[in-house]
Amino acid sequence: MRNSVLLAGLLLLSSYSIAQDKPWRKGIITDEFIYDKANFPSVHSATIAETPTGLVSAFFGGTRERNPDVEIYVSRMVNGKWTAPVSVADGVQSADKRLPTWNPVLYQIPGGDLMLFYKIGPKPSEWWGMLKRSKDGGKTWSAAEKLPNNQIGPVKNKPILLSNGNLFAPSSTEGNGWHVHFEVTPDFGKTWRKIGPLDQGKDTIDAIQPSILTHGDGKLQILARSRSRALATAWSYDNGETWTPLEKTNLPNNNSGTDAVTMKNGKHVLVYNHVLPPGNLAKGPRTPLNVSLSKDGIHWKAALILEDSPISQYSYPSVIQTSDGLLHFVYTWRREKIKHVVVDPSKLKLKKIKNGEWPKLKGYVAPEPENGPAEE
Repeated sequence: MRNSVLLAGLLLLSSYSIAQDKPWRKGIITDEFIYDKANFPSVHSATIAETPTGLVSAFFGGTRERNPDVEIYVSRMVNGKWTAPVSVADGVQSADKRLPTWNPVLYQIPGGDLMLFYKIGPKPSEWWGMLKRSKDGGKTWSAAEKLPNNQIGPVKNKPILLSNGNLFAPSSTEGNGWHVHFEVTPDFGKTWRKIGPLDQGKDTIDAIQPSILTHGDGKLQILARSRSRALATAWSYDNGETWTPLEKTNLPNNNSGTDAVTMKNGKHVLVYNHVLPPGNLAKGPRTPLNVSLSKDGIHWKAALILEDSPISQYSYPSVIQTSDGLLHFVYTWRREKIKHVVVDPSKLKLKKIKNGEWPKLKGYVAPEPENGPAEE
């Protein structure tokens, strides 16, 4: 037993040192799959939360995206290991009607329940929001609640709790064009109101799936996926009640999901595919998967490359900072598995991003992307 523990420790130290030696891998502590085998072939759209009893992750899995058998699965970190994925929600409507589920989002109420938001519907333009709650860190769940008044809830990325007590859910719609809005609850999901949609700006930016950064004194910022070959941003100076029009940032976007979080020290972390699509295309490969940091949400520094294989589909990331100060990333790995990466932000080595181009690093050559699984 003792020899097995020693061997495991040596292997962990070895993998850690290898990660540190590779270009763009400084600061990585853990790099693992949440599961090795599952009873579904395809998986996507992971989310993660820290609960009083440990980490919880959720994602949707099934035959393939949009298939009626797609369900919401949950894994929990227990004694340092992830539990096998367990189905906690499906889209069964009746004995002869079933719809796919989509985009789970976890949120831990301080001192309260773990909330699981997700969507049901045949496609994003026709889905609706659902909510389940857990009182025991994701072991058991309440009956599903349909969100009122056609609310969607947080569409992909986590809500944030503002100093005024409002839980602010970043959301968007895809029916009649792409539009960003917010859904706000002062009582953790009992009542809701909507803010937006946001002005699309002078460039008429189609954007969805925002994430929220906080800058203090009621100042908020969003970063969002777009069809404009760049990440979109907008600002609020009154705790999210009003917003500036959407505008492009100087960071590229391949029309794929991103996530961001403001750390305890006030710095901002962004995880995304730093990919400028070829030519004039709006969509590009979903590799590599990058991490950047910023002090002001405007000027960014390159920090990490989580994945850079030429095989595409490292996508739809989620990031949180846990109570110990570490960063936890989860994301889709080739639509086959969910990856979990833990990073010590104090160990990151940063390089300035100039003109939207990922900086060069001695000894690093980015692989040429191949065609990967279908991307939506």
